Parts: sequence; C-alpha cells; structure tokens
Amino acid sequence: MNASIPLYSLTYRESRSYLFAALFIVGNIVLPQLCHLVPQGGLILLPIYFFTLIGAYKYGWQVGLATALLSPLVNSALFGMPPVALLSGIVTKSVLLALAASFIARRYQAVSIPLLLAVVLLYQVVGSLIESLMLGSLALGFQDFRIGIPGMLLQVVGGFLLIKYILKK
Repeated sequence: MNASIPLYSLTYRESRSYLFAALFIVGNIVLPQLCHLVPQGGLILLPIYFFTLIGAYKYGWQVGLATALLSPLVNSALFGMPPVALLSGIVTKSVLLALAASFIARRYQAVSIPLLLAVVLLYQVVGSLIESLMLGSLALGFQDFRIGIPGMLLQVVGGFLLIKYILKK
C-alpha cells in the first residue's frame, strides 16, 4: 500500500528549510516532555526521533539532519533529557534516522508502512550496533529493542498517518 505523495528535497539555501526544521525541532521538544509524564515514557516511546523521521522523509536530508542534530542538544540543554552521557548515542541514531528516511523517501517517492518500517529498523539496528561499541555493552546498545518497541511502532504508524494525511502538500 504505497501512497504516492509529494516529497521534497529542501536545501539550506531555502528559508522553508529553516522554518520546517524549527517546527520539527519544537515537535521533538514538546513530544518528549509529554511522554516523560509517563514513567519511563521516553525510553518506551522514543519520542525524540518522531519528528526527525517526519522531517527527513517529507522534506529531505537537510531538514532531517538539522532536526536530528539540534533536537537532542536543545532538549538536553533545556531539560537535562537526554542526559549528556547518552547524548552521543541518541545523536548518532538521530543522524542515521535522518539519512535513512531521506534516502528511502527519495528512492521510492512514496510512503508506506513497510517503507517506514524499513527506515526504523535500519536506523535502530545500525545505531544500536554503534551505540553498543560506544557503551561497551551489547545489552545497553540494543536497549531500544528490549523496551522501545512501542516507540518504534509509533514512529512507523504515526509517521505514516502524519506524512500521508496531514502533510499532503
């Protein structure tokens, strides 16, 4: 069920890139704050990645990369979440997500549940391997697969609905 939708590849020369990146960064600040109202909500729902996926898939790697880099840094600076010790792993996964989402969107020029599932699995598997090397622990690196499955499903299903039905144009 591929849905053909308009996808863009905005550049840093376009003011719209900064506008969309700013909106997605705000989304990546507000959503985690809401999720942290639930015990372990950040670890379970993985909200810091949600709008990075949307921005990169719909508007290209440059919007996605700006969102991926700035969202965790701003959240950490303002709210202490994610903690500085975990920032490198989260930024790594965010960047991988932005690159994977923009690549798959550009390659297939459509949005579907299987395509978004491929994006999420790609960034999570590769990111978890890198995070395992950083932390020196396979168990810590793959923590998202132990407790973050609801968040991955939220990214896939919520991302599909948002891209297909809300960001039509």
